[in-house]
Amino acid sequence: MFSAQGYDALRHGLASVRRSDRGVLRLAGADRATWLQGLITNDVLSLPPGHRVYSAYLTPQGRMITDLWVVATDDALLLDVPAPLAASLAARLDGLIFAEDAQVTDVSAEMTCVHLLGPVAGVAAPSTPALAGGGVLVPDHQYGVPGLVAYGALDAVLAENGLNGELGPALEVDLDTLDVLRIEAGVPRFLVDMTEETIPLEAGIEDRAISFSKGCYVGQEVIVRVTTRGGGRVARRLVGLRLDLPGGAMTAVPAAKTPIHSGDRAIGFITSVTWSPTLTAHIALGYVHRDFVDPGTAVQVAMAEGRVPAVVATLPFVSPAL
Repeated sequence: MFSAQGYDALRHGLASVRRSDRGVLRLAGADRATWLQGLITNDVLSLPPGHRVYSAYLTPQGRMITDLWVVATDDALLLDVPAPLAASLAARLDGLIFAEDAQVTDVSAEMTCVHLLGPVAGVAAPSTPALAGGGVLVPDHQYGVPGLVAYGALDAVLAENGLNGELGPALEVDLDTLDVLRIEAGVPRFLVDMTEETIPLEAGIEDRAISFSKGCYVGQEVIVRVTTRGGGRVARRLVGLRLDLPGGAMTAVPAAKTPIHSGDRAIGFITSVTWSPTLTAHIALGYVHRDFVDPGTAVQVAMAEGRVPAVVATLPFVSPAL
């Protein structure tokens, strides 16, 4: 449940969020990086220990199997994936290992993922890679506020890097409150704003998730064809929307898959929606036809009580405070 106090800690203080929505796979073996390089969209060969990179794993048709963060430690790569997919992804990846020296294990139960977010986290961020006993602490700015992500036992990772006393107490914040920050930052979430039908270019994640200079990967042909021959034009794109809903934070909001219209034409659907305390407005993410993606475009959201006016907005909704 959303917490105003938690939101304030995320924006102005220090909050900890246990990422129970994330699973962790461990990829070990001498060939781990070269093997993974041929599967996913971003470059992991140049990833040094103590750092992470965002990527996607695609079908040969260029549609998403999942998104993921790849985290380098001294002796392995950690794959930070949506928790509901962790077990199936581990089995799927294991089935693709043949003669390579690579082993994939689902370590979600023992390798917890915790976010530390807020200005205090930015001040305390280590200036060098922070590795501790198989755990790792990496900087993170995806939600528009300074942050750290710890993989492993949080207290042990912080203590190893001398940050326990420096950080001070962090308010524990739930995933619902973090999700408001995510939507304000315009960050799509797999299984919510992206699915197995999504091409990364539709979700606008190509700048973060795709290397256009690395070697081959599964689905590359489709991505290259759309970007080079098609000028990056896809049938639909994820956009931000500001909704003109009456009332404030307690007003009922449209559900996922609620249609978006332009006049009599259905042009898309909502994927995520929330009340933004910073903007004091309802905001949403959703897909619209490529002819309606320009900021300022007026559309309507078809709710049960009638159509609600909305305007396509520039993402992120809230400017980063980094």
